[in-house]
Amino acid sequence: MITLNINGRDIQVDAAPSTPVLWALRDNLDLTGTKFGCGAAMCGACTVHLNGEPVRSCITSISTAAGQKILTIEAMENDHIGKAVQDAWVRHDVPQCGYCQSGQVMSAAALLRTKKHPTDADIDAAMSGNICRCGTYQRIRAAIKDAAQSLA
Repeated sequence: MITLNINGRDIQVDAAPSTPVLWALRDNLDLTGTKFGCGAAMCGACTVHLNGEPVRSCITSISTAAGQKILTIEAMENDHIGKAVQDAWVRHDVPQCGYCQSGQVMSAAALLRTKKHPTDADIDAAMSGNICRCGTYQRIRAAIKDAAQSLA
C-alpha cells in the first residue's frame, strides 16, 4: 500500500510502486477526469499538478508521487484559479470533443499561478506540451487571457 495525497486527502492505493499515477487515479480511485492520451508524456491529456507543478501522470509513478501533493481536474472547481480557468473555458467555447481539456485546464491553471499576466509567448511555452486534436488553440489562448483578467 502506498499513501498518496490526492486533492487534499491521504488515500491508500494498493498497487505496485511503478504504477503510473494516471492508472492509480483512474483504476484504483475512480477519478476519471484525468485522461489517457498517448502514454508517453507527449500529448498532455494526463496532466495533474504535483506540488503545484504540471506533470504527466502517465509516466509519473506512484512511488515518485508518494508524500507529495497531487491535484487533479476534480479539484479545480474548488480552486480559485482553476475555477477561473474553467469559467473562461466555457465563455470561450474552448472544448469541442473535450478529451484533452482536463490536461489543458491543469496546464493553464499552473501557468496562472506563476504568471498573473501571461504574454502570448508565456502561454505558448506553458501549453506547448498539450495537444488539442480539434485545434482550439486560439480559443485556449483567449480563455487563458480572460481567466488572467478575471483574477486581476
